[in-house]
Amino acid sequence: MFAAPRVVVGFGFGGYVAPAGVVAYAPPPVPVAAYVPPAPGPGFVWVGGYWYPAGAQYAWHAGYWARRPYPRAYWVGPRYYGHQYYHGYWRR
Repeated sequence: MFAAPRVVVGFGFGGYVAPAGVVAYAPPPVPVAAYVPPAPGPGFVWVGGYWYPAGAQYAWHAGYWARRPYPRAYWVGPRYYGHQYYHGYWRR
């Protein structure tokens, strides 16, 4: 009748593992050339725009300024390789 509370604790050991790929039958279109506005302040990093699979098509995600999630992190952009689409992620 009542839901029991749950506690989840996760531990990570070893190196970072990149996200798994998504099956994509065609490569994405050519990236859109866009104006990069000035940074909103110190400590921001530009994440370039990219195409991502949305059903049977690709959708454009415009570039944006973001703060690094942790010191010295850098953005690894999404990529398409061997009929697989790999999402972008922050790397140490």
